[in-house]
Amino acid sequence: MNNLMQFNRYYFFWVILLLAVEILIAQFAHDPIIRPYVGDLLVVILVYCFIKSFIPIPVRKAALAALLFAYAIECLQYFQVIRWLGLEDSKLARTLIGTYFEWIDMLAYTIGILLTLWIETIRTQQAKKQRANLPF
Repeated sequence: MNNLMQFNRYYFFWVILLLAVEILIAQFAHDPIIRPYVGDLLVVILVYCFIKSFIPIPVRKAALAALLFAYAIECLQYFQVIRWLGLEDSKLARTLIGTYFEWIDMLAYTIGILLTLWIETIRTQQAKKQRANLPF
């Protein structure tokens, strides 16, 4: 069980920071780009960081899990699950699940994960360089 869960402060820091940014976007960004698309791009990174905060799995597996989760939520929007569950009047449900399917959201999630993979690649390369420069 010890190998299944392991808290990672680095990724959890990013969860908190990205969650704060998402809340600020939801509260103050009422534009046609930041709120709908940057918010979607960032939320998939937040989900990735959340996974990595608690589960020590490889980067690609965590990225795929986060992307599939985001796609699944978008599919729930397509099938209007909010309406099926009778939650049309629930602001929380509408915020968490969303209400409108858009193909461009899928693109935003994909770009978010590609950005995540790029950043993780850079981090890995930098860590290897630092280890190679150790005097022992």
